[in-house]
Amino acid sequence: MVSYYTQDIDFTFKNKAANNQWLKVVAESEIRRLGQISIIFCSDNYILDINMKYLQHDYFTDIITFDYCKGDKLSGDLFISIDSVRENARLYDVDFQEELYRVIVHGLLHLIGYDDHTKAQKAQMRAKEDYYLSLREAMYGFA
Repeated sequence: MVSYYTQDIDFTFKNKAANNQWLKVVAESEIRRLGQISIIFCSDNYILDINMKYLQHDYFTDIITFDYCKGDKLSGDLFISIDSVRENARLYDVDFQEELYRVIVHGLLHLIGYDDHTKAQKAQMRAKEDYYLSLREAMYGFA
């Protein structure tokens, strides 16, 4: 089950049912099951506080993923900075919704076990993101 929350921002995430179905397809494609996933939309400052408090990183980021997975059941918290997603959408000249879905699937891919520390890992992660974004677009579009 996927739950959606906001912290310190005014943001409404639409099409939750479609998003939940897409994430289920992603999980099943990777031979996993969806457990309890919390997606928390927040500001840059909120995510910076989390980054400093829990990870000892003093920088902004678009997502922080906390992994509570057990076996093939995906569970975790995805903290997503809407400020950073908006900025990255402008920077990469893509639609905000597309960038938001990229960040969401990026977090889910971390829960699945993919990493992005090395150049090769980043390339694999980007290829997976692109694949699942194209799947989502075919299923629902980016609206």
